[in-house]
Amino acid sequence: MGTVAEELIALTNDTVMNSTIFSYIGQYVDLDYSIWLYRLLTPLMLTFVLPTLFVLLIYLSISFLYVYKLHSRFILQVYNDGDFDFWDVARTLVAVVWDAHGWIFHGYEVCGIENLPETGSALIIYYHGAIPIDMYYLVARVYLKRSRLIYTVGDRFLEMLPGWSCLARVMKVSPGTVQSCSNVLKEGNMLSIAPGGVYEAQFGDSNYELLWRRRVGFAKVAIESKAPIIPMFTENLREGFRSIGFAKRLFIRLYNAVRFPVRPVYGGFPVKFRTHLGKPIEYDPSLTPEQLQEKVAYAIEELINKNQRIPGSILHGLIDRFVAKRKNE
Repeated sequence: MGTVAEELIALTNDTVMNSTIFSYIGQYVDLDYSIWLYRLLTPLMLTFVLPTLFVLLIYLSISFLYVYKLHSRFILQVYNDGDFDFWDVARTLVAVVWDAHGWIFHGYEVCGIENLPETGSALIIYYHGAIPIDMYYLVARVYLKRSRLIYTVGDRFLEMLPGWSCLARVMKVSPGTVQSCSNVLKEGNMLSIAPGGVYEAQFGDSNYELLWRRRVGFAKVAIESKAPIIPMFTENLREGFRSIGFAKRLFIRLYNAVRFPVRPVYGGFPVKFRTHLGKPIEYDPSLTPEQLQEKVAYAIEELINKNQRIPGSILHGLIDRFVAKRKNE
């Protein structure tokens, strides 16, 4: 009986103490308001935190590459005493990480992968989302399935990111000129370019309009190298990540002044991503760069109109995760 009484007394004391603590906190903090504010801001915080996680994944890849570089001798000994290229193991492991992320988070699929050549060059022209995460996924998938690395043209501002140079060197990402891109293709590689670039990424929306602003550099590359062009579009890309919808004119002015991404991106929604690769557009010496640009733009617009709900819907993009569709990989 004494033990029970002691436990009751202790429980009573704890209750009184907790009540006293909450009463003390309540003098300085409105607990009801705090709970309401927490519930209100949680969706907003998650919306902007998820893009940060995407950036974190990039830096995890960079960190892994630096670790691999520092411990390459040991790693190569583990893999048959260095019978293969220095960075092949690193690229494979990075590709596995990104492919797993795409499959788990977005149910990532590729339709029309047979349109990519088994050997030889090809220029992949794609629609640029708010974040080009689909290009990361495609590079990983093709590297794992075909053992071929897709070279990528990235904006110059990426060079200012700490650690980016290592990732860019290993995964073959560079700003590129018409001549350097042509050389990559002439050497028998695949290369990807988004003509809309950062402008399309920042100011495109769920209507999926191409914002190429008369850019014909990619067409000059294709004509110079005589490489076939593969049009590419990823379904629900703008539903995964979006740019904020207000003050668009102000952000356009800022972007034109600094040539740097200034419009905040939010999202990270686990919508269905399905990359569509169109039929190759073969080299035609009779086409001018402007005519070729129009032809490629039309091919990508056809992929968009055929495969994308316009305007895009985050809700429908989430539902697409559970709707079966024939794979073509």
